[in-house]
Amino acid sequence: MKSLKIISAIALIATASYAFMASKTSQDKNAAKPVQTGQIGNKVGDTAPELAFKNPEGKIIKLSSLKGKIVLIDFWASWCGPCRMENPNVVSAYEKYSKAKFKKGKGFEIFSVSLDKNQEAWVAAIAKDNLTWAYHISDLGGWQSAAVAPYGVNSIPTNFLIDEKGIIIEKNLRGTNLHTAIDKLVAKLN
Repeated sequence: MKSLKIISAIALIATASYAFMASKTSQDKNAAKPVQTGQIGNKVGDTAPELAFKNPEGKIIKLSSLKGKIVLIDFWASWCGPCRMENPNVVSAYEKYSKAKFKKGKGFEIFSVSLDKNQEAWVAAIAKDNLTWAYHISDLGGWQSAAVAPYGVNSIPTNFLIDEKGIIIEKNLRGTNLHTAIDKLVAKLN
């Protein structure tokens, strides 16, 4: 009788441990993969809000034109010291990943959103910092830019990494964290 109670207790503990571990594994898998909410917003799992503003030449450029690619949406300004200090890292990421093959998505692009008010300063900073990618936009509204509110930008540099479907998968990646996040998406570097 006593051995039956011990066996029952061991079986109960084993069952509870298994249930806990299965629950923990399930939570870990969900934590590692953002849940797509289907809503437009600025949180991981949300669909990135559309951005459509003029480039330095006056042509309207839309974020949605890059659907199918992995995109870093980078909010910055020519007058922002921390942005300018981060720009070499962003340039390095562009040079490293712009020709990479991704597990999902057809390439990598940077979509720069400037909070400048002065076009000449904006264009000069693009050239000086060697921001060679094609997607630079601004409405020259500074902090009153129409791009600020939908993304909840309250400091710069701020960035959002979106997947090929336009879903935000990471936010505020700087330094090696930017490279680490993109590395996870790469199938093969060229």
